[in-house]
Order: sequence, then structure tokens, then C-alpha cells
Amino acid sequence: MPTDRESKLRSLRYRQGMTVSLLFGGYAALYFCRADLSVATPLLIEELTKHGMSRGDALIRMGSITSLGVLAYALGKLFLGGLGDFWGGRISFLIGLSGATVFTIMFSTGSFLPVFTIAWLGNRLTQSIAWAGLIKVSSKWFDFSSYGTIIGILSISYLIGDAAARQWMGMLIQRGVGWRPLFYLAAGIAGLLWIANWAFLRESRIDAGYEEAKPNPLNLFAASEMRPARLRDILLPLVRSRAFVLVCALSLGCTIIRETFNTWTPVYLRDYLGYSMSNAAGKSAVFPAVGAVSVVATGWLSDRLGVNGRSLLLFLGLSATAAALLVLMSMHSSSTGALLPLLAIGTIAFCLLGPYSYLGGAFALDFGGKQASAVSSGIIDGVGYLGAVVAGDSVARISVAFGWQGVFLTLSAVSALAALGAGCLYLLSLRASATGRHLP
Repeated sequence: MPTDRESKLRSLRYRQGMTVSLLFGGYAALYFCRADLSVATPLLIEELTKHGMSRGDALIRMGSITSLGVLAYALGKLFLGGLGDFWGGRISFLIGLSGATVFTIMFSTGSFLPVFTIAWLGNRLTQSIAWAGLIKVSSKWFDFSSYGTIIGILSISYLIGDAAARQWMGMLIQRGVGWRPLFYLAAGIAGLLWIANWAFLRESRIDAGYEEAKPNPLNLFAASEMRPARLRDILLPLVRSRAFVLVCALSLGCTIIRETFNTWTPVYLRDYLGYSMSNAAGKSAVFPAVGAVSVVATGWLSDRLGVNGRSLLLFLGLSATAAALLVLMSMHSSSTGALLPLLAIGTIAFCLLGPYSYLGGAFALDFGGKQASAVSSGIIDGVGYLGAVVAGDSVARISVAFGWQGVFLTLSAVSALAALGAGCLYLLSLRASATGRHLP
């Protein structure tokens, strides 16, 4: 017969599994409410050209909407993400799901660029606090020894959600539907997951009757078990840490590359490689799908290599990404749907997205512990998305002026600089582990 301790542990594992499932499904649903605009962009550009706008102008206008949305997302992460440390991660997560549902419906009922812009801004702004809420809930349900694996699993939620959304929406386009049903589909899925999380998600394992989760003993707030009473008490230890500032800079560089592929892959596949609209939507799923494999593999590996392993994998991944981007730059245009560029895009996804997932996830938990994980995650992601604003408007302008080769050359330079930063972070990690103190 199992002992009381074994029964309690089995019960805890079940509740942890349910918590991961709810967070995973909810965050995957949010990416239906992001991929819809990327997949629908070729259709929206076509509709705008029918109303007298040139193709170049339509491309830039859609890029501007994307950039404004990313800016709203970045500002929300910076100034709203940390609220999860005060009102709880569950509330932040539910706000993200409800906002995505409401504003996606608003976008689908609009007919003019101003309505599209307002709806997209509202969508991205409310979604901006969801990841920090997810991180906060995770910090209260799981011990620090499993951060890499758990956040790795949760990080593939947005990759699987993104890939699934693009596949389903591509099939809808192939059947001849317009862009509006893509947004109806996204809003419906987000609404269903909001109901599930509202009903079953709990803030912490203490609320469910279990002992408290164990944070990283070397986090910046390990000296006190008390939650900081003021926002200033949370922010100062973070911004004074050189390693934390460096992680924010790495987030900036990696997010620029990631958001460029998330936003423009369908347009690149259609305009440069000759894919049909439906095939471009479906094939663009290669980026998040391969990235999901990378996130799981590197998350598992980082827990075995230790904290130093994360920065090492970041350095190796970003170096390989820079090389793969140069290879992609050298490929010529096609009118028959070439496969080799898809292989290069998959390679970039594998080298980039796994290590990238550490930044706003495991690293945020390592720095913030249970007291400041939401603020830490919000700042890291917020700085990243401030830089990713260029993935919309600026990338559109570069592609119009210099072609896709110019875009990939620019991204390769960004990746190379980020690799240098990851190398510096690795040296700081080695020094911290040698002295038994948190990252300086």
C-alpha cells in the first residue's frame, strides 16, 4: 500500500500536470490570435490593392500595423507584466486570454485600416501580460531544479499554437475562404481556453493544499522570504545586475530575428519563392514547428548542464543562426516553390528558438525567484519586443528597397552581435558558479 507521502506526491504530480496543460493550452491559443494577421497579410494586401493602393504601399501599411502592435506588446510587458507579482499570475493570464478574444473579434468585424490598427493594438497590449502571468504561476508550482524542463515545455506552447494556427488557416485559405474566418477561428479557440483556465487554474500549489515550491537559492531576492513591498525594491536589484542587463540585450536581438520570421515568412514564401497563398501559409509553420523540437531538447539539456549550460547553448545557437542566415541570403528567387530555403528556415528555427526560450523563462525565474519572476520576465521580454518593432515596418522597407537578401544580411549581423553577448554571459556564469553567488 502506498504511504501518505507517496499519495501526496502522486496527487501533486497530477495537479502539476493539469497546471502545465492549462497554461500550455491557453498560451497556444494566444498564438492563434497572433498568427492570424501574419497568415492573412497576403490576403489583406490583395484587398488593399483592389481599393487603389499600390502593392508597395500596402506592404508598408501592413508592416506599420504590425510594428505598432509589437510596440504595444513591448510597452505592456515593461509596464504591466510585473503586476502579476502583486495581483497574481492567474489574473494576468486570464486577462491576456480575454483581451485576445475580444479584440480579435473586433478586428474581424472591421473594414478600415484605423479599425484594424486599434483592434491589433488592443490585442497585443492585453496579451502582453499573459507570459509573465504564466511564469509567476510556474514559480509557485515547480521547484527550481526543473525550471529548464518545465519552461521548455511551456515555451513550445506558442510554437505549437503558431504552427497549428498556420496549418489550419492555410487549409481554410485553400478552400477559398477570405481572411475574416481566420480571425473567427482564433477568437473561438482563445475563448474556449479562457473558460477552461478560469474554471480550473489555481495560483499556487499552496492554494491547492501542497507545500511551497523551492526557488533558485542564488536568485537576486534569496536573502529574504518576504515579498518586496514596493516596486522599487523589486526593480533595483534587477537593473543593477550586469548579467540581467545583458540578458535583456540578448532578448532584444533574438526577438528581432524571431518576429521577422513570424511576421514575414508567408509573404517571403509567396513573393520570393513562388508558393500559392495557401501553401505559403501552411509551409510557414516550419519555423515554429522545428522550433518546438529545439525548445524541448535545449530545455532538457540545460537542466543537465546546469545554469552555465544555458549561456553556452545561447552562444552556440546564435553563432549557428548567423551562419544559416548568410546561407539563406545567398539563395535565389523561384517561381516553383523551392524547398532548400525551407530547410534553411528550419535550421534557423532550431538554432535560435530553443536558446531564445531561456531568456524570458528560465533566466527570469533564476533572477526573480518567487518574489519577482513576473517583473523579471516582463522586463526581459519587454526590452526584446521594443527592438522587435523593427520586424514590422523597418523589415518591410528594407525588403522593398534592398530585397530579401538585404533583410537576411541585416539579421545575420544582429545574430552575430547577440552571440558575442552570449559569450560574455557565459563568462559571468562561470565566475558566479565558482564563487557560489548569484550572477553579478
